[in-house]
Amino acid sequence: MNKRHEVLFEQLRTYRGELLGMVEGLSEAEAEKIPEGFNNNIRWNLGHVCLDQYLWIQVLTKEEPPIPPSFNEWFGYGTHPSHFTEETPTIHKLIEMLKEQPKLIQERYQDRLEEEFAPTEMGMHTLEQVFIRTIFHEGLHMGAIQALKRRIKLEAV
Repeated sequence: MNKRHEVLFEQLRTYRGELLGMVEGLSEAEAEKIPEGFNNNIRWNLGHVCLDQYLWIQVLTKEEPPIPPSFNEWFGYGTHPSHFTEETPTIHKLIEMLKEQPKLIQERYQDRLEEEFAPTEMGMHTLEQVFIRTIFHEGLHMGAIQALKRRIKLEAV
């Protein structure tokens, strides 16, 4: 693996570690709160980050992701925690999945980062390009989680 690809996977692991650090110690109740002015909760954001990684890989490669199809119903764009069912993973299960995801992605795709595919609607045609986009997207949701946490803490006072 070349240095650029090593750095890409290191960034994926590092930012994922930062995301998981942000939710460490959160209770199930805190993860479920939707403060006024917000559309989703922390649990939804975590599931969405997990789903987004796999959806963009699937868009490019046409390979089925290693998550249940119902993830899209629970955590896809435009969904809401009101769509959750008894089968929707808990925050603890999502954290476990998010911890494992960078390793699984690297094992499965490290030798395919520059493989050419038909371009997505955003013009991405390699997995390397997709991972740059998904790391950025994860950062956006880290900001959302940070804002949710601040608001939840303020409401608890």
